[in-house]
Amino acid sequence: MTNHGLGRVVAGALLAACPALAGEAAAQLIRIRTVPVATGDQFLTTPSANFGMAGLTYAVDDSIADGWSNPAKGALLPESSLLSAPAYYGISDGGGGGLTFPLTGLIRGENWFGGVTAAMQDIDAAGGRRFWTGDRLSEVSTRNLYWASFVGRRLGSSAWSLGIGASVASLEAMGGVDRLYAGADRIDQSGSVRDVRLGAYRASGRDRASAVLVHNAVSMTHEVAYVDVIRWRQFEQVSIRKETNLDRTRTWGLQLGWDRRLRAPGWRIGASMTANRKSHPKIPNYNIQNIPRDPGNSLAWELGFGIARSLNGTTAGLDVALQPIWSDTWQEAEEPTETANGATIPAGGKTIENRFSFLNLRLRVAVAHELDRVGLRMGLEGRSYDYTLEQTNNVEDGSRTQDESWIEWTPAAAAVFRLGAADLHYGVRVTTGTGQPGVANEFAANSPDSGGGEFVAAPEGPLTLADARVLTHQFWVRIPIR
Repeated sequence: MTNHGLGRVVAGALLAACPALAGEAAAQLIRIRTVPVATGDQFLTTPSANFGMAGLTYAVDDSIADGWSNPAKGALLPESSLLSAPAYYGISDGGGGGLTFPLTGLIRGENWFGGVTAAMQDIDAAGGRRFWTGDRLSEVSTRNLYWASFVGRRLGSSAWSLGIGASVASLEAMGGVDRLYAGADRIDQSGSVRDVRLGAYRASGRDRASAVLVHNAVSMTHEVAYVDVIRWRQFEQVSIRKETNLDRTRTWGLQLGWDRRLRAPGWRIGASMTANRKSHPKIPNYNIQNIPRDPGNSLAWELGFGIARSLNGTTAGLDVALQPIWSDTWQEAEEPTETANGATIPAGGKTIENRFSFLNLRLRVAVAHELDRVGLRMGLEGRSYDYTLEQTNNVEDGSRTQDESWIEWTPAAAAVFRLGAADLHYGVRVTTGTGQPGVANEFAANSPDSGGGEFVAAPEGPLTLADARVLTHQFWVRIPIR
């Protein structure tokens, strides 16, 4: 992981590209990140049969979770069931954590199928007490509520299924946001994430195909308080300055998937193409950055391929995904601004332009073995992030280029116990390569001129990154309805 003197650029749709409200099911939403912030598994709100297989997906079915990703894939549900999947994650070195308690129902009829889930969540803030204003209850622990549902139908005797799904989260906290306001004394968050998706699925012979259209909207408000201290000789004056920042991101996504059962016994291959178009009309003024009120747009692609073999109760497979991404953000002049070469930028013109180009890589490898009443799973996921920033300052008539890269690792394991009346599942995973960013001189960052843009801007000063690990446990019970 590189660590340039200029520090890391904090950018990307860290919030907008979070997993969907149904947890692991948001394969259609591509994460755009330019700093390895340890955010935890906040959106892990439903169970996944492939949790312990590092989320293997392209050539391996997940009959429990697939319907949340593509509502038409609810046709793969084996039977109706009730589920509960409590999950806990913690971030090392006082980085916070969260406890989620969901209840889920899955229904499979002769032609109709669907699911509904509701979850409540307690998010613990990162460690460190407020020196000037003290801790409030809403800062120590916050409540998030989640709801999601989908419904679909098989089209008679044909091989087609169609489905529609929707989800919403009422949020008082979004993981990682507090780390992006360097020097802030208090941060109050509120808002929602909404998601709607339409899906189609066709299973015929050896081939299966799917398509899903997604619209995702992030609408968050950050009330941030800073403490400004002015010292002159033996005198000291303390004042509290408050800012209101809006985070608005809208994403349209399309995913096309295909897989085929090969003639060789047990072999299956799969492929997927995903496209995301993101608009960022309102970007928070993160104190860890130096470009205020940046709008922006992003275009993200993912090309994935997977292969797996299931034979004699053992399944092994791997996934490979390549993600080329382009993001553009800029600062708009609030009034006519004179440039270094004597020209004038009109109000609304671009004073600073940032162009990001990413080439990310995701690898997964996993194996599972099924015994009579016990199933064992383990897997490893690696995510490589690499991008180049080209920044142009139209006021000072200058430019600079910055390259950044890092790798995140997530080993996972799970065990399933079939007890006749219920299935018990326990899974655990650890994410390394992430951390807690900050500004090297946070006290100086409290000046009134400090600010930033929504995830695609340059840092105000050299950034630091304290390594952190995210440890996640999920325990779920499934009761079949027969």
